[in-house]
Amino acid sequence: MNTLIIDCQYFGSINYYKHLFESKYIIFEQYDKYQKTSLKNRCLVPGVNGVVSLSVPLEKGRDQKTITKDIKISYRDNWVQQHIRTLESIYNRAPFFEYYQDELKALLKRKPVFLLDLNIAATEWISVKFGADLDISLTESYRPFVSEGVIDGRGQFSPRLNITNHTHPYTQVFEDKIGYQSNMSILDLLCCMGKAGFQLMKDSKNVF
Repeated sequence: MNTLIIDCQYFGSINYYKHLFESKYIIFEQYDKYQKTSLKNRCLVPGVNGVVSLSVPLEKGRDQKTITKDIKISYRDNWVQQHIRTLESIYNRAPFFEYYQDELKALLKRKPVFLLDLNIAATEWISVKFGADLDISLTESYRPFVSEGVIDGRGQFSPRLNITNHTHPYTQVFEDKIGYQSNMSILDLLCCMGKAGFQLMKDSKNVF
């Protein structure tokens, strides 16, 4: 077990969560500059016509150079309802979606001001659903280099950079139409596998 400093993502990828769950302590970076290529405000799920990107709109747009802890969510458009409808349409036939949908909708409907608060709430909710025990803290300042014994995962995780080393680790809803999509959002694993997905992650090989 180790200490991991990492970005706090919006329902991050399976490999992202595998590393969270394998770490003893999690330190979320909150003083870095927000980057437009970040996955902090979007996640990927496999839909009937291909991979769907669910994005959380931000105040002043996503190209801002504000530090992460000060990034605010925009609610001018009803993206919460859009995300809920998309998840319902994708996972209506998934084996475990019915057990989680009410809590997931309630989480999204909280409408926090800051993106970091939404992402932390999502991370904590996911950890509870999988039965994982995460010890989470936040950085107190930005340091480009980390201390000895701390793994630096900042900017290291995206679905296409870190693919779980399996051909068919679990059955996806639209696999027969679009093929198996590796390393999607943790929501896909939860809805398709339920709590059993935790053991699948533990047994999977990964790439850091």
